[in-house]
Amino acid sequence: MRYTKKTNPKFKILNPKQIQNSNFKIKSSSKLLIFIGLGFLITGLIIFFLTFYPVVKEEVKYQIAIKNNFLKQKEIKSVDENFGIVIPKIAANAKVVANVDPFAEKEYQKALTKGVAHAKGTALPDQIGNTFIFAHSSIDWYIANRYNSVFYLLNKLEKSDDIFIFYQKQRYHFQVIEKKIVDQSKINYLKGDRQNKILTLMTCWPPGTNLKRLIIQAKIKR
Repeated sequence: MRYTKKTNPKFKILNPKQIQNSNFKIKSSSKLLIFIGLGFLITGLIIFFLTFYPVVKEEVKYQIAIKNNFLKQKEIKSVDENFGIVIPKIAANAKVVANVDPFAEKEYQKALTKGVAHAKGTALPDQIGNTFIFAHSSIDWYIANRYNSVFYLLNKLEKSDDIFIFYQKQRYHFQVIEKKIVDQSKINYLKGDRQNKILTLMTCWPPGTNLKRLIIQAKIKR
């Protein structure tokens, strides 16, 4: 009687060369995963840096200006006397783009590459009512961050601080009366007081995010 050696078809004996090739493939896959992980990490750090660098930059400039007493300007001049905003305390000086739809993302993103935006449908500076000016600190950082930095330091403003609006070569002097942080869904500030000359400034809060809205309201100084 002859006996034959049975083999289990489910198991295959690998020779040393095959084992070596398998180990090489595993090591190669591990290196690839590590490389991909590092790529994501570096990309994330770059985006984080580009998003928040303008915030840090403006804060450093502000602290240096305070130390050297640069913020007490004797003469207030706007970069655009047809429609501009100057906030001496935070050294903000920017063009205001008029009649921008705050609900049309493409429209206000384009406007914010030129300066800050005046909300369409709200009062112009020479009219009675609420003049609403805004910037978004969380829009495409690679396009508009350098302009939105104008409003990064709005949180430094306190009651009675000065804000100057230039419109059609006329200067309007406002003083801060209120500062608050609200949910992004709050849009009642677009309407505001229609019986008096009021200025409302808005930006995203915290800077570089889209979580909340920082609102500054000011009244005309008689």
